[in-house]
Amino acid sequence: MKFKIFVDGQYGTTGLKIHEMLENRDEIELLTINEEDKKNDEVKKELLNSADLVFLCLPDAASKHSVSLITNDKVKVIDASTAHRTNPQWVYGIPELTSTQREKIKNSNRVCVPGCHASGLIIAMKPLLEKGILPKSQKLICHSITGFSGGGSTMIDDYENGSFDEVGGQRPYALALNHKHLPEMKYMLDLQEAPLFTPSVGNFKQGMLVMSYLVKKDFLSSASRDELINLYKDYYKGENFINIIEENEQYLDNGLLNPMKCNNTNTLEISVYENETDMVVISRLDNLGKGASGAAVQCMNIMLGIDEKQGLKSK
Repeated sequence: MKFKIFVDGQYGTTGLKIHEMLENRDEIELLTINEEDKKNDEVKKELLNSADLVFLCLPDAASKHSVSLITNDKVKVIDASTAHRTNPQWVYGIPELTSTQREKIKNSNRVCVPGCHASGLIIAMKPLLEKGILPKSQKLICHSITGFSGGGSTMIDDYENGSFDEVGGQRPYALALNHKHLPEMKYMLDLQEAPLFTPSVGNFKQGMLVMSYLVKKDFLSSASRDELINLYKDYYKGENFINIIEENEQYLDNGLLNPMKCNNTNTLEISVYENETDMVVISRLDNLGKGASGAAVQCMNIMLGIDEKQGLKSK
């Protein structure tokens, strides 16, 4: 038996990557739509309702519209937009989040894939909040640098064909401090207020670093880097796609941290750095892997009862 899968939004960056990851899998039958029909509700409705599972790789409004076209209650949906990430009727797609999250994903017909920046922050900060190192009142401060592939076809064209003087440097954005991932960061970490978060785009296609800054005097209980490493190792014990870095000297390249070293995998790596008063926790991941398409396929495997690692590479 093959599972019928439809990617609504198959011509966008995330949709194309999901297609690439699924097209050679024997247990998957990909349903496709012609580009000229992608806004034809009749054609789309038939595909949406004939699939076992649908990926939505669309803007928020279009995603909600596609959900409204699904009348077959057996169809499972994975939404890669921000439309449902704070909706309690949808399950958040980080299987490693808690000891019960994987089972919630398995038993749900509605799962939302996290944002790439949000994945890096949430996976790094969740254990510290759950284990009483940080209070829920903590004002988290985070900066992220990501590859330009996350910006879609127009941004990709700007970087691949544009002037280095215009796009060559690291470029911060969302400087009104209202990035679209902030609501899910606050919601999923159960924070009293949203983090102070600034993202930036780098002159590389894939990969990202999500950097969370901590002041030790804010900790509810004192903790050294080694104690945090042990906490992370215990919290994510047995997780195939979460790696905790124990030796920073061996991890860095001449003191530099390369954002691209998890590319083309579904792995997220956590590393911790400290001095006497402060710490920085860094998540390294592929923004198109664990940050988008890889996370979506991981959730699909769980929802369909397939080996969770199927079709996914780990580092």
